Amino acid sequence: MVKVGNIYIMLAYAFRSLNAGGISYAGNEDFDNLHELFAEIIIGGMRKQLKRGLPRQYSSQREELSNLRGKIDLQTSIRQQTMVRHRLVCEFDEFTEDTPGNRLIKCAITHLLKQSDVSYERKHFLKFLRASLDNVADVQSVKVPQQRTGGAEYAMLVNVCGFLLDGLLMNTGGGYRMREWLTDDALSSLYERFLLAYFKRHYAFKAKKAQIDWDMPEVPAQMPKMESDVYLTHNGRTLIIDAKCYSRTMSKHFGKKTYHSHNLYQIYTYVKNADKAKDGSVSGMLLYAKTDEDITPDNDSIIGGNGISVKTLDLTQDFSGIRSQLAKVAAVLQ
Repeated sequence: MVKVGNIYIMLAYAFRSLNAGGISYAGNEDFDNLHELFAEIIIGGMRKQLKRGLPRQYSSQREELSNLRGKIDLQTSIRQQTMVRHRLVCEFDEFTEDTPGNRLIKCAITHLLKQSDVSYERKHFLKFLRASLDNVADVQSVKVPQQRTGGAEYAMLVNVCGFLLDGLLMNTGGGYRMREWLTDDALSSLYERFLLAYFKRHYAFKAKKAQIDWDMPEVPAQMPKMESDVYLTHNGRTLIIDAKCYSRTMSKHFGKKTYHSHNLYQIYTYVKNADKAKDGSVSGMLLYAKTDEDITPDNDSIIGGNGISVKTLDLTQDFSGIRSQLAKVAAVLQ
């Protein structure tokens, strides 16, 4: 469904790292599979990090030592009778490479080394990189908030590793194992984040994810929340985009292919409630990722005074084609 090379570009947009110098090392290469792509991102990123040094942070430690360091944990020392051995329990801060971000990178490298579709050459580099992380603890999985420190390239590296592991690891009761990449949920999440980041970067629109309030005097607590994937405003006009990434963009009803009715109802509800002035200044768009179906959505309509579009974005083409299609989407507000 998606050209493998475009996954890298989408990741770069989603994690806002396009301004980082030299980040295009994987963007133009063709990859046979996504494991190879992620391996190359990690190899390229880690090479640069090792040259400049891995980020470190202070970590609180408590150890039984023969030499005083930091402050003495007197209560524990007495309880464990360490002074009999001429030792004391000390608490101190250590400036270490064993950070959550570095643990995440090591975890991703470990799991990629288990993949049969990663080339021998890339596995050779991954083994070297794993050895360079000897001072970092081995973990099966680690949750790290979206990285914002250590520079743009390091932030992208950690965030990509987190995205990789979120999609590839599945709890099986006895630990973790790899599963087929890329899951529908993972790709859908990436697609939404890419679209939002793309419009933020390239257009003077106000772009955000937005919660849409119900247009009613009092909203019962039981009413569901409405949150758009992409909410664009410019020059008094608004475009609400609902990003859809399905294996099938059309449904079949009595042998006839139709748009997914629940998606249309959803975007129409968003638009009508957002257009509180009732002046048609709010439009909506269902933007599907293109599939291999013969018929793909491509329609512009006026429903109840508001523009409602159903469009398709072809993620299998070169990125220049994607850019051209997204320019047509942006034209709705220009």
